[in-house]
Amino acid sequence: MRARWDLLPLLWLLWLLGPLLWLQARHVRRVTPRMPEPPGCRTGTAGRGTLVRLLVAGDSGAAGVGAPTQDQALCGQLVRRLSRHHTVAWCVMAVNGLDSPGLLELLEHAPCMRFDVVVLSMGANDATGLCAPARWARWQTRLAEVIELRFAPALLVHSAVPPMHACLALPQPLRWFMGRWARRMNLSLAGLLIDQTGRIMHWHPETTTTAGMAADGIHPSSEGYAAWADGLSLRILAERVPGAGPASATGSPQDARPKKERGYSPKRVTP
Repeated sequence: MRARWDLLPLLWLLWLLGPLLWLQARHVRRVTPRMPEPPGCRTGTAGRGTLVRLLVAGDSGAAGVGAPTQDQALCGQLVRRLSRHHTVAWCVMAVNGLDSPGLLELLEHAPCMRFDVVVLSMGANDATGLCAPARWARWQTRLAEVIELRFAPALLVHSAVPPMHACLALPQPLRWFMGRWARRMNLSLAGLLIDQTGRIMHWHPETTTTAGMAADGIHPSSEGYAAWADGLSLRILAERVPGAGPASATGSPQDARPKKERGYSPKRVTP
């Protein structure tokens, strides 16, 4: 109930400024270039030491839009940092433009594999669609359930909705409004994760610079992905995720279902 009351000022501003915000959003869509997903490998192995299997899934951020290659995108930068400590077997499952329902469908049709760490980049497209914060948080729970059943990770990292108030392509007051809406989404999810085990949230820096933004003023540049990966790698390493054992170990579809075999039955959530 409190979350709904906290949202009332934004809903009132949406009613008051709705026509202006709609015109600004329409203008941004018309003039902003649509950047492609960068070329490069989406699976691979790097590093030495204990094997950690990593999945990066989600929207354009996970797909690396704004970087020139996958090596300089989020997963590539994250693998580079984690591989200083582990052998990292990594995979990217991401599509530019996905929202939470779209990602859910993508993951439901993905083959079962075992991953030790799953990083989710999700929320920017839900925010632009004005998905209610509480509803969006429930969608993240739905995603977590599917991830548990198909991939059984030891750690699921929800990367927060990016700081949209820092997106240089958005004019004011649209930029301010979207920043506040994204923050309410993040706070709603953070509240759900307080008593969760194996699920954590990684917050982006509150500010950004032109050096950290791609040419479209919306997505990160390679420098922006480097900063993102810096924070993520520190969080993941701090959690001391148990790896898969020696680097020669490999995952298999059967490995992805240990909790289900022990009678694990996730509670379904209707967003």
